[in-house]
Amino acid sequence: MSKTSPLDGLRFAFGTLTVLPVTVTRWDREAARAGMLVAPGVGVVVGGCAAGLGLLLLFLGAGPLLAAVASVAVPAVLTRGLHLDGLADTADGLGSGKPAEDALRIMKQSDIGPFGVLALVFVLLAQVAALSQLYDDSWARGAVAAVVSGIAARLALTLAARAGVPAARPEGLGAAVAGVVPVRWALGLGVAVVVVGWACGVALGIYAIGPAFVVALVVAEFLLRHCRRRFGGVTGDVFGGLAESAATAAFVVLSLGG
Repeated sequence: MSKTSPLDGLRFAFGTLTVLPVTVTRWDREAARAGMLVAPGVGVVVGGCAAGLGLLLLFLGAGPLLAAVASVAVPAVLTRGLHLDGLADTADGLGSGKPAEDALRIMKQSDIGPFGVLALVFVLLAQVAALSQLYDDSWARGAVAAVVSGIAARLALTLAARAGVPAARPEGLGAAVAGVVPVRWALGLGVAVVVVGWACGVALGIYAIGPAFVVALVVAEFLLRHCRRRFGGVTGDVFGGLAESAATAAFVVLSLGG
């Protein structure tokens, strides 16, 4: 296998984490490692698109609530709802209270159970409510929040793909990326994003950016550890649940930081 190029990582990241027309040319562990390391960059693009639509609606005269709904809808569209579907399936698996094998079987079913419905309702309501408040405060705070949440969601995936975190199944996206990122690289990237976020917060006068990243990653880590105990590892659904949990936590912290 030839040496992995940065382009291979970008193709893997955008091809697996978005619906953008990108062809994944390599599906091996090295490409997966590179892809998960640039995943926060995918968050910049997704969050930027979300912020762009929200700002456009505000410019056209829409209220903050409609702008917030539109901004929250963009990541769902750009991921074909995979992260939200993963959140619902993870909630159903955790809420079932069944052993790992049975819980994983429940997660693979195409329907959504009551725990999944509740998780989707509360998460989406929290995201829209928080972002609506931010847009109401100022267009800048709302736009920044959309980008920060997009980055936090994908950074949580990078940390969840670190070495030592096993896959719960031998197949699927979870198995393809589980354990591919060296721990020191994952932690280094996490620290770098938090530091840059803190600096940007100071420069922009939005001081909750740094804390938003920290809380988002802590929430995602707690969920990751719980899923490891319950399922024996991670799945693609768990990755989706981690992304949505981190994004929601970031929105909430930023809405409290006014």
